[in-house]
Amino acid sequence: MDIIRDTKPKKRKRSLIIAAVIVGFAALTFAVQQLPSAAPSVDRAVVWMDTVEQGTLVRQIRGPGTLVPEQARLITAVTNGRVERIELLPGAVVEQGDVILRMSNPDVDLQLLQAQSQLSQAQSTLMQTRANLRTNRLQQEGAVKLLETQLSAARRTYETNQRLWDTNPALVARSELDRSREEMEQLQTRVDLERERLQVMLETEDDQIMALALQVERLQETVSFNQDRLASLVVTAPIAGTLSPLEIPLQEGQYVTSGQQIARIVVPGRLKAEIRISQTQAQEIIVGQTALIDTRTDTIEGQVSRIDPAVRQGSVTIDVSLPLDLPPSARPDLSVDGNVIIDRLDDVLHISRPSFAQANQRASLFRLTPDGEYAERVQVLFGASSVNDMEVLEGLRVGDVVLLQDMSQWDGYDRVRLR
Repeated sequence: MDIIRDTKPKKRKRSLIIAAVIVGFAALTFAVQQLPSAAPSVDRAVVWMDTVEQGTLVRQIRGPGTLVPEQARLITAVTNGRVERIELLPGAVVEQGDVILRMSNPDVDLQLLQAQSQLSQAQSTLMQTRANLRTNRLQQEGAVKLLETQLSAARRTYETNQRLWDTNPALVARSELDRSREEMEQLQTRVDLERERLQVMLETEDDQIMALALQVERLQETVSFNQDRLASLVVTAPIAGTLSPLEIPLQEGQYVTSGQQIARIVVPGRLKAEIRISQTQAQEIIVGQTALIDTRTDTIEGQVSRIDPAVRQGSVTIDVSLPLDLPPSARPDLSVDGNVIIDRLDDVLHISRPSFAQANQRASLFRLTPDGEYAERVQVLFGASSVNDMEVLEGLRVGDVVLLQDMSQWDGYDRVRLR
C-alpha cells in the first residue's frame, strides 16, 4: 500500500530561496549605484588650457573693416547712354581731363539740334521785333514832329488874326478868326494824342524786347544744358589720381542710366579704416580712442575720428584715422580687422576668453588638480570682457589652470581625467 507524502515544506523552502535572491540582487544594485562613477578621460593634447593671471586687462572691441582713401571721387553718369569704348581700366594713373570711357546716345544729339533750332528762331524773332519797334518809333516820332510844326503854324496864324481883330475888327473877318482858332485847337488835340501814343510805344517797347530776350536766354541755357549732356558722354577724369575698381565693373556695350556709377578715382595719400562694430558694443566707443588695425601682415595704430550716427544691418561704422607713414601692406580696399581699446583694468584676475562665457555672468569651468591628472568643475563669476580675455571676479585664484574649451558633453560629470 502506497503512502502519500506531504510536499508543502519543500514549496515553502523554495519560495524563501527565491525571495532571498531577489532581495540580495536589489541590495547589490543599490550598492553599485551608490559607488562614485568613474571619471571620463579627455585627451590632454586636444584640450585648450590657460593659467589665471593678475595684471592689466586691456578691454578691446573687434570688428571687420576696409582701408579706404580719405580723398576719393565717384563719377556718375550725367545722362543715359551706351558704353562704346573703355579707354582706361582700374589701376591706371590719370590726370585731370584724361578720357576714361566714351558713351553714345542719339536722343541727346536730337535734343541738342532741336534746342539749337528753337534758339535760332527766337534770336531771329528778337532781331525782327527790335527792327520793327525801331521803325514804328521813328514813324511815330516823325508824325509828332509834323503835327507840332503844323500846330506852330496854326498858332501863329491865330495869333496874327487875333491881333488884327483887336486892332481893327474890319481888318479880319470874324469867321476867319474862329476858323484859325478851331484849327489850332484841333492840331493841339492831335499833337497830345500822338505824343501819348509815342510814350506808350516807348514804354511797351522795352517790355516786348525784355520778354523776347528772356526767351532767348532760356533757350540758350537749354542749348548749353544739352551741350553739356552731349559732352558728358565722353567721360573724363575731374581730378588726378588712380582709377579704382567698381563693385560692378562696366563692359563695352552696356547701357547705363543717369546717376549710375561709372568710375571711381582715389587720390594717393592718406588712408583711413572703416570698421563695422556691432550695435550692441558701439555705445562704448567714443572719438579719440586708440584703435589697432590688423592688415594680416602689420598692425597699425590709429585713432577713432568719426562714429556713424546710423545703424546699418546691425552694425555701426566708425572711421579710424591712420598715420601718414604706412607699411607696404596698407592698400586701398584692403580687408582688415580693427580692435578699439575702450578701457584698461589694472591689477585684476583674467584668463583667455572661453567661447561660451558672457560678461558679468557665471559659468562652470574645469580646473586642474594640483597633480595635473584630473580637472574638477568649479563655478566662476566673470566680469568685464575683451576680445581675447575676460576678467575673473570669483571662483579662481592666480596660478589656477583651467580648461577653456566647451565641455558641455561632460555636463553629467564634475571630474574628468586627463590622459
